[in-house]
Amino acid sequence: MTSFSDIKGFVFDLDGVITDTARFHSLAWRKVADKVGAHWTAGLAERLKGISRMESLDIILQAAGKQDAYTEDEKVALATSKNAEYLRLVDTLTPDDILPGIADLVQSLDDGGYKLAIASASKNAPRVLQNLGISQYFPNIVDPSTLKHGKPDPEIFIKAAESIGLKPEQCVGVEDAAAGVQGIKAAGEVAVGIGDADVLKQADMVFPSTAELTLSNVKAHMDKDVSAVK
Repeated sequence: MTSFSDIKGFVFDLDGVITDTARFHSLAWRKVADKVGAHWTAGLAERLKGISRMESLDIILQAAGKQDAYTEDEKVALATSKNAEYLRLVDTLTPDDILPGIADLVQSLDDGGYKLAIASASKNAPRVLQNLGISQYFPNIVDPSTLKHGKPDPEIFIKAAESIGLKPEQCVGVEDAAAGVQGIKAAGEVAVGIGDADVLKQADMVFPSTAELTLSNVKAHMDKDVSAVK
């Protein structure tokens, strides 16, 4: 069992942990759906989560009954228009869009000398952090284009620890998705989940929202777990 005193760094997922950009993906895909005549539903939006841009487009075209109506070049143009709209929405982010408690947490970690890294599948993480006004705290962002495997594979979390010169067991990983928590645990890091404890049951500790994610609460959980093992 890792002791809190062993922890030297924190590795953060981005979406759902630091800010919420998932809604921007839905808004951008909805514009594409409207353009091709697909009826937008909550079920369609759900099917697009966690898959590639071109796969998402194919699902929307199938929903419109137009999977054979567009050339490959036209499909690429539709997908490109989606990304442009997504980035336009990302550029509306301000420091007010940082999730509750996260700005204070990041400041307290920086004050405490902890090293910070971002482990996100998003290629736009640097842009998001810049717009949120906190990029100075995160000089180390894993480039997802360098990865061979996505979450729940531990590769991104191992690389994040390496980027800040630490061993995985010296790091706390923070995630809001079950696949991410699984990756953190497989990397050998302490896993903090944000959200539903039943969904994130593999995590070492779970907070219902980012507002409860404080350095003192993480320390209290880890100290309690260590004393329970003794």
